[in-house]
Amino acid sequence: MLPTRRQQILAAIVEQYIETGEPVGSKALLSKLDINVSSATIRNDMAALTAQGLIYQPHTSAGRIPTHSGYRYYVDNLMKMEELGETDRRRIEAGVDERSGDPEALLTKAGEALVNFTNFAALSTTPSDEHAFIKNIEMVPVSPKVAMVVLLTSTGILKSKPCRMDVTLTPDIKQTFDQLVEEQFRGTPLSDINTVKIQTLAASLGAKALSMSSLLATVSDLAEMASQADIKLEGKSNLLGYKEYSDNLPSLLKFLGDEEPLNMLVSSGEASGPGIEVRIGSENRFSELSNSTTIISRYKIGDGATGAIGIIGPTRMNYSKLIPRIQYLTDIISKVLSEVYEEDTPTHEQTDEETS
Repeated sequence: MLPTRRQQILAAIVEQYIETGEPVGSKALLSKLDINVSSATIRNDMAALTAQGLIYQPHTSAGRIPTHSGYRYYVDNLMKMEELGETDRRRIEAGVDERSGDPEALLTKAGEALVNFTNFAALSTTPSDEHAFIKNIEMVPVSPKVAMVVLLTSTGILKSKPCRMDVTLTPDIKQTFDQLVEEQFRGTPLSDINTVKIQTLAASLGAKALSMSSLLATVSDLAEMASQADIKLEGKSNLLGYKEYSDNLPSLLKFLGDEEPLNMLVSSGEASGPGIEVRIGSENRFSELSNSTTIISRYKIGDGATGAIGIIGPTRMNYSKLIPRIQYLTDIISKVLSEVYEEDTPTHEQTDEETS
């Protein structure tokens, strides 16, 4: 741990640089800090902090700027979280439709809210759960040989896909499909829907296999789609306005346009503390984010499904203000989706009654 005065100096440098974007000098520190020492003593402490790699001098005669290690020390040891007032809570709540039970719609609103109150890029992922099961599947005819198949999971994820049939749709085909849904799919874990199950099921249908083959293949595709978490990025254009990205903006924008590394970014590591994970500069595994901070917060639905929301922005961000706001938004998402999950998930008693 740093001596107390150096902690005060480092905290003051970080907070003033976050506020102004300008290097912080010893005179500015003397006026900001309530300590009775000379400017020479302040300069000596700044020199010590520089030697420790916590601040640096961008050019001769300039003040000091926090390094990534300096930000990390500040976040871990010195930062005082801003308390959320009633006005802040209402603004965050207003940005999210708490009446929505659709995870994708709710997370889209959450991403927009993140963009609005951070002015950075915002990430969100739909919930994933290895134990998620099929809640229902509907087949809706839209033309003589085309049906829309809609699959709903226990975590509230809704996926749909048109199915082009090899035969003309009839009431008998729909009745057979609805019966298969009831007997073979409803309540089945998504992970159990695979090629072997679909082929075995088709083989058991005998003469009806031909009329069911396209529909069964569509169900398999939808189950695979529903089992994979979708990732959304919003507010990418916000990053155009930050001088910190003047040297690597093209590579950063290209990176943000690729879903695969974004999924890796969200899924790598585990959130610590209250569910917030802060990675500063080189702590991010991708070189394109070497001058960025990512703040990822994970939400949970009931005892199972999890997902994430978060932001990407320059390392010069107001950590003490943003972290509690992101945490509060995460809490709202967890609460709303958990309530929907609990309402829609039958108890063991209900399941037994339905079975009998």
